Amino acid sequence: MNSASPANEATPAPTPAPLWQPDAARIAAARITHFQRWAAEHHGAPADGGYPALHAWSVDSLTTFWRAIAEYFDVRFTTPYDEVLAHPGMPGAEWFTGGTLNYAEHALRAADTRPGEPALVHIDERQEPTETSWAELRRQVQALAAHLRELGVTPGDRVCAYVPNIPQAVTAFLASAAVGAVWTSCAPDFGARAVLDRFQQVEPVVLFTVDGYRYGGKEHDRTDTVTELRAGLPSLRAVVHIPLLGTGTPDGALDWSAATEPPANTAATAANAVYAQLPFDHPLWILYSSGTTGLPKAIVQSQGGILLEHLKQLGLHCDLGPGDRFFWYTSTGWMMWNYLVSGLLTGTTVVLYDGSPGYPDTGAQWAVAERTGATFFGTSAAYVMACRKAGVHPARDHDLSAVACVATTGSPLPPDGFRWLHDEFAAAGSERWIASVSGGTDVCSCFAGAVPTLPVHIGELQAPCLGTDLHAWDESGHDLTDEVGELVVTQPMPSMPTTFWNDPDRARYRSAYFEMFPGVWRHGDWITLTGRGTVVVHGRSDSTLNRQGVRMGSADIYEAVERLPEIRETLVIGLEEPDGGYWMPLFVHLADGAALDDALRARIKTTLREQLSPRHVPDDIIAVPAVPHTLTGKRLEVPVKRLLQGADPAHAVNPGSVDRPELLTFYAELGAERERLRKEPAD
Repeated sequence: MNSASPANEATPAPTPAPLWQPDAARIAAARITHFQRWAAEHHGAPADGGYPALHAWSVDSLTTFWRAIAEYFDVRFTTPYDEVLAHPGMPGAEWFTGGTLNYAEHALRAADTRPGEPALVHIDERQEPTETSWAELRRQVQALAAHLRELGVTPGDRVCAYVPNIPQAVTAFLASAAVGAVWTSCAPDFGARAVLDRFQQVEPVVLFTVDGYRYGGKEHDRTDTVTELRAGLPSLRAVVHIPLLGTGTPDGALDWSAATEPPANTAATAANAVYAQLPFDHPLWILYSSGTTGLPKAIVQSQGGILLEHLKQLGLHCDLGPGDRFFWYTSTGWMMWNYLVSGLLTGTTVVLYDGSPGYPDTGAQWAVAERTGATFFGTSAAYVMACRKAGVHPARDHDLSAVACVATTGSPLPPDGFRWLHDEFAAAGSERWIASVSGGTDVCSCFAGAVPTLPVHIGELQAPCLGTDLHAWDESGHDLTDEVGELVVTQPMPSMPTTFWNDPDRARYRSAYFEMFPGVWRHGDWITLTGRGTVVVHGRSDSTLNRQGVRMGSADIYEAVERLPEIRETLVIGLEEPDGGYWMPLFVHLADGAALDDALRARIKTTLREQLSPRHVPDDIIAVPAVPHTLTGKRLEVPVKRLLQGADPAHAVNPGSVDRPELLTFYAELGAERERLRKEPAD
């Protein structure tokens, strides 16, 4: 990349002063500050230099850093490990070889010291919080684990769940982890085909399921879908029924209440209360890629790798511990649910919300934070921007005095989102730590994001995370600073997948992350690492816009255009044409009552020309009924690009992975028409 080119025009201009700065008391009290002092004393970490020095040590002394994490958080290895990192190569890094442990045992440790305090707080659209104590959660987990063993579930068997974000989901997951089974879940708004595309790959032996769920003020019955799932999963030995809507237990299923009471054989129950001690790399769960162009990739992550990564991420970066209440709006079909549940590892009370993000009104999530006393509030960037557009005033209309941090993920938080959050809390009399974070399902963690001891700059993530050797590279593998490059990680992280399911030679795994730079993880995002150590995320590199040799992130265009009150959401695509040309259409989903007339088209073009560059101005602006997304809420950029290039819809996108498959018809027809015109002989 030519450093003199205007490629950086998509990068938000640096802010002279931070938006937010932690005071000395906050820095001194932060767990990451305590960890740095402790690591300096016990493992030679730098005592001075703050976070930048600590991060440099964490990647320069990678094995020492991860040994320090294990010791600091008192990770209990029943069998001591031989080496921290026996094989550092990627893929296939071998961590804490010879050691055995159990994730669920660590997640429930607070039951020993704080049995009566809440481990879980659950709330739904009816806004009536209920609590589950640490002692009760452990009791249920141990009883359910005993039943799983009675059903013949052994380490390595897969247990699947078709459940919403409810306490029963957490219990079922921890019981599965306790016996060494491999957990995998989908939200009940997924259709049967989308679920079977995932679960059939892994051949589960037990299915946890609900009869339905509540969303948007309505009850949604899923009994017919569950019948389809049972018929489509011949590997099942048992089904456990959770009567969320109050229906009776189906034939051949075990009722939840019976499954969480100790089995009749009390001797067996006592023996089964012991957590299976498993190798560090034993599978914990299977997550799935979006599956937009075929079957979703089944991503396997390990008990030990997730345990250490989430202790680091939640305990140090999110600054969570006993006394905190951790909320993130998510569903069981998104990796953020797994991340949320791991708050238990730090002794934090986890807040589970089951319902629509915007019911009965756009401010619903702020009401959840108020009712539950959340101290850490996590949501999506899209929700923040929706609140801004709707004129929501969270800190004015709700008591959010307990909230110490507002965090976002799912897509880059635009600069206007940073400003709006800051101004809303400042207007109510206090500022808040705002943490935009970025990672992925692939590692079930963050590459960059929250650091409680660093300032926040508008439009930027605070820093790369500890133990994450993050770089922005050009095509030749050279480091870039203050320029857009590929997000790469040059040393392994414990939570990187151990494999993909049914990928014995790791061919699909290598192709997914290590094809462009062998031995180096390429994530598929464009980022800028700034000279002050912050990170700007520009969007997916596999859907990157490239006009006249200048690469641009789609997120920059979305942020600029979606400020306009007439625009609800946008989708921008860049197509390389066979004749060497380049077509960049912008699809706009209009707000109610708005019309895409010449005046609005002119305003959109002027906005992009003035705020970004002339190269960001689209060739065409086209109104669409809505923008299609994956089931986890990401805009469907790459599949739409393929449809516009004339690809067969059956090969371009898996309809079961799309929130509204009917929206794809518009793009497929447009692509077919463009292909027809391209092939039509000239007059």
